[in-house]
Amino acid sequence: MALLRPAARLGGIFKQCGRLIATTQANRSYADMAFTFASPSEVFYRDASVKQVDVPSLSGDFGILPEHVPLLAVLRPGVVKVYEEDGSTNNVFVSSGSVTINSDSSVQILAEEATPLDRVDGQAIREGLTKAQQELTSASSEVAKAEAQVAIDCYEALQKATGH
Repeated sequence: MALLRPAARLGGIFKQCGRLIATTQANRSYADMAFTFASPSEVFYRDASVKQVDVPSLSGDFGILPEHVPLLAVLRPGVVKVYEEDGSTNNVFVSSGSVTINSDSSVQILAEEATPLDRVDGQAIREGLTKAQQELTSASSEVAKAEAQVAIDCYEALQKATGH
């Protein structure tokens, strides 16, 4: 009988925890996410309210929602996918850059180069990749080799993103 009394008290604790969780979930309202996304040549978003942003980073792809933990990451070549409030999506290819997620749910993406996927020309990607591969083969310095390899990585990521 003495063993059953502590178990009975645990049932009360579980009920209290359940009420706390239910109250917290009922009162939770997700904050808006103020999103800014720009490159040197274009501003894509300026303090816009969006649902979610998926980014390609050097440590792996990840999604950002309101109230995301603060974070700073380096972007790799790939597609930033922005989920708009109206349910539409916007896909923008970035060559590199950084993403900053702040404690106030604001997010900034600064890209070295960026272009919407619908503006990308498949033929230009193939030609650019061929040229970069030739430059890598003929490179005489480590710097030239590294620059050519970065270009190859970008063109290959563009090919993957667009299916060209």
